[in-house]
Amino acid sequence: MGELNARDEWIEKWRQKHDIAEPEFVDGAYSQAIDEFLRYFNGNLNQFSFETTLLGTEFQKQVWKTLEEIPYGEQWTYKDIAKSIGNIKALRAVGGAINKNPISIAIPCHRVIGSDGSLTGYASGLDHKRFLLHHETASEHWLHQTS
Repeated sequence: MGELNARDEWIEKWRQKHDIAEPEFVDGAYSQAIDEFLRYFNGNLNQFSFETTLLGTEFQKQVWKTLEEIPYGEQWTYKDIAKSIGNIKALRAVGGAINKNPISIAIPCHRVIGSDGSLTGYASGLDHKRFLLHHETASEHWLHQTS
């Protein structure tokens, strides 16, 4: 219980520091998100549509928006993301923003791989990233790219 209170206090201080309004809770939003995740994992949804208000820097939000543009079943590199946001030299910053992604899967940071096709960091672990990529491609030939 102490950890939750500490987290809530930190969030409240961060929210006030960045002059962010108190969160609004929309009726039905949670059930819509749950429904979409179930549809995704059952292979019946390729893109999430539930509404979110993401808390982050403008740069992080720009990177997260770009992640949403990666088509289902495809992978982009960190360099692709940096090019897409118009700052090819921002590879490390892009990686840092991806690392702070608050809604992995829905904001598909698992679709980002190394320039050599290798799997790179994923907050939930590389096994989960591998699972998600395989889930989206459903290809037996996919694993050679990211082993």
